[in-house]
Amino acid sequence: MDQVTGLVPGGKEKFHACLIIVDRFRKSMRCLPYHKEDTAMDTALLFCNHIIPTCGVPKIIISDRDPKLTSDFWTNLYDMLGTKVAFSTAYHQQTDALAESMIQTMQDILKRFCAHVMEYKDHEGYTHDWVTLLAAVQLAYNTSQHSTIGKGPALVEKEWNPLLLVNHLKKDLLTIHPTAKHFHEMWKRACETATKCMAEKKEYNMQRWDKSHMEPDFKEGDQMLVSTVNFNKLKGPKKIRDSFVGPFTIIKLIGRNAVEVKPQEYFRKHPVFPVCLVKPYFLTDEDKLPSRKKNATPQEIVEV
Repeated sequence: MDQVTGLVPGGKEKFHACLIIVDRFRKSMRCLPYHKEDTAMDTALLFCNHIIPTCGVPKIIISDRDPKLTSDFWTNLYDMLGTKVAFSTAYHQQTDALAESMIQTMQDILKRFCAHVMEYKDHEGYTHDWVTLLAAVQLAYNTSQHSTIGKGPALVEKEWNPLLLVNHLKKDLLTIHPTAKHFHEMWKRACETATKCMAEKKEYNMQRWDKSHMEPDFKEGDQMLVSTVNFNKLKGPKKIRDSFVGPFTIIKLIGRNAVEVKPQEYFRKHPVFPVCLVKPYFLTDEDKLPSRKKNATPQEIVEV
């Protein structure tokens, strides 16, 4: 569960944010427009009214550390529902690689959808914007084939694919009501735009993918060094700081993209790091011969 903010205000209530919720099992997605200023109670009502009736109470929720979701209200609600919560960290957004990838994909698709100035004026002069047409994005995503399951999320959930409005227009009708015609044209345009946005995102991802990418071979108990690229309170001039600190022992593997290390007494950062910010530690001559090792205090290594 995550959010997209900074969108163009839309709808009668001028929504400028969207709550994105994905189902890890069925790979389906729901988009719920809301205001960034909504309270924890408002977010809970959205969740209970739109998600629980169709998916039930989740066993686990993966989200960022939004103040609303880390509030006492939500914390107590998690406990009462029996739901486990996994929060992603500031410099590591891959608490669950697949769920985070789906959310990031939807964030990009939604921004592209809004960037296409998705507005439509019907013959009566009423303007339909991204809030009104948001279901087109949801429908396009849930009916498209997912690479992990080899079929569309809607097919997994319902065992049949919903028919798309854009493909079912009888052109041999003698008379067509103007409002109905404009309504169909509006949805056709919205579905085509949503499909185009998904294709653009897919092509972009393929261009970025490195074919020579190899998954790191880490295991629990390994000694690792942690990159200091996101450590903002290290002592000394930046140019002469150590690029990595440690070593730290891996105590848990989180998927294939993150590791949890055993923190030292002086280390106060969250102990979960993406694999791109850690590297194996190998014993040096100083480690093999302690008498030759520099006498450095933990404070000289890192202070956070």
